[in-house]
Order: sequence, then C-alpha cells, then structure tokens
Amino acid sequence: MKIDRLLSIVILLINRNRIQAKELADLFEVSVRTIYRDIEAIDQAGIPVITYPGANGGIGLVQGYRLDRNLLTNNDLAAIVTALQSVSTSYGGQDNRMLLEKINSVIPASESDEFDFKTKQFIVDFSPWGDIGQMEEKLACLKQAIERLQIVSFTYCSANGDYTERSVEPYTLVLKKQRWYLYAFCRHRQQFRLFKLFRMKNLVLGEAHFVRQPISVEEMPWKTEWKPPANETPLRLRFHERVRHLAEEWFGVESLQREDGGGYVVTLAYPEDNWLYGFILSFGEDAEVLEPASIRDKIKRIAAGIVKKYE
Repeated sequence: MKIDRLLSIVILLINRNRIQAKELADLFEVSVRTIYRDIEAIDQAGIPVITYPGANGGIGLVQGYRLDRNLLTNNDLAAIVTALQSVSTSYGGQDNRMLLEKINSVIPASESDEFDFKTKQFIVDFSPWGDIGQMEEKLACLKQAIERLQIVSFTYCSANGDYTERSVEPYTLVLKKQRWYLYAFCRHRQQFRLFKLFRMKNLVLGEAHFVRQPISVEEMPWKTEWKPPANETPLRLRFHERVRHLAEEWFGVESLQREDGGGYVVTLAYPEDNWLYGFILSFGEDAEVLEPASIRDKIKRIAAGIVKKYE
C-alpha cells in the first residue's frame, strides 16, 4: 500500500542523513518518478524534506525531526512487546520491565484484551533449562561496565582448561545459540576477543575507565570467526535410524543420505576441537565417524578412555 511505503520512506529518512531516490526506488521496487511523487506527498503532509543536489546528493529531513508516538499502531507496539518479552527470557533487566510497563500503560482499557492477545500469540524463549541466577548477575554487572566504560577483570578458563587472569574493556554482550558472550578489548592480548560468560569467574568491576573505540557491528567476529574456511575440517558421519530426528535438527533433512543397509550419512565441515569431539560423543553409539581417519581415531581413544574409567 502507498501509505505503508510513505511511512517506511519517512522512517528511512529519519535513520539516515540522506538517501538517493534510486536507492529508494530499488528498495520498494517502484520507479524513481514514483519516489519523487512520494517525496512530494510527504512534504505536503508537513514533514520537512530537504533535497541535496550533486553527485553526492540525495533526499533527507531537517536535522532533529522525529516521528510522533501516535504514528505507532497497536500492531507496532505489540511487535515491540513480543520482542522485549523474548529478550527478557534470557536477560530481564529492570529497564526492559519498565519499558513493557510503559507500553502497556498507553493502551486504552477498551483495547487491552485484544492487545494482550496479540502479545501472546507466540513466545520465543532464549533461556536455557535450569537456574540462570548466576548468569543474570554476570549480565547485569557487565551491562553496567559497558554503560559506564569501566575496566573489567576476571579469571578465564580456556577450552583446554587453562586459567588466565584477564583485564578487558567491555564493548558488547552477544547471545549466540543460547550462550552469552562478551566482546571486549583484551589488554592482555592487545586485541578484541570474544569471551564466553560461563568460562568467567571472579568477575570484578575496576575503578579505571577506558575510551571506547568505534566498532562496526556488521564486521563482528561472532558471525564468521568460529567457522572460517581455514579452520574447517571435512568429515562424514553415519547416524543410526533411531537418532534420525536429531540429525535432521542439526543438519537439515536434505543433508542426510540414506544407506541401503539402514542409517544415514551426512557430509559436513566443522572446526576440529574439543567441542567437535564432545558433539560426536553426545550421540553415543548412534553416531560413527567415517572420515577422516584422524578424527575417527581420536574418538576411539576418548571412548576407550571412558570405558577404562568405568571398568
């Protein structure tokens, strides 16, 4: 609908200093002429539009212009509440709870039942099973450090079980696959690192402060660092029929190749580390490494060690 496109254009203009008509035309799949007609309609509605001529020109709004809150519909507010409720399952925080209260307070009493229904149509729960009290304390502590630009110190346990004392400049908290991470500048390593919160202990907020460096969220390592091609090892796994549903959940139905004698084979690539060994062993006798031989032998030695321990 045209009204939806007009509102979307206004929001884009608010979020960016300027944008070219051609980019808007491509985004909304209309002609440049249609975009200019939309811009004219927006201007006539009283929204202060500015056009910048030249090669680096474009379309923008008067600096400081903001949308009125009344432009947010109940559906918009319900979507915001659903998102906040989803985040709150993993990290509540007083700010989130108060924002939920504020949003609910602006809904008229006559519409509250319908609004409540819209916010409970689906639930996204990021929290793990079990008690998360200690994790919430760490999150609250690190959030405070990020906001106040405070140095944080802690003891960190690596995947190999080595303990080191770290002093870091905290930048961003990241939730990835139900695990919380801290993206921070490590003063010990003199580079940005990603730390798993459950590997931290003796967390202390220091009195020293730091100057935050500009970072680009689009270039953050949690999107690619774990599985760069140089770190990946190709392997083939065979799964018993009784764990087919688990293999499908992990790798997708289309990735499983059925064997004539029963069972399923999947070909994939993962970094070879302790996580991979533990992942394969978590299937027990229902998973078998076919290739490469090095990982097959490694799993065999680990399994033999387990058997010996229980003899």
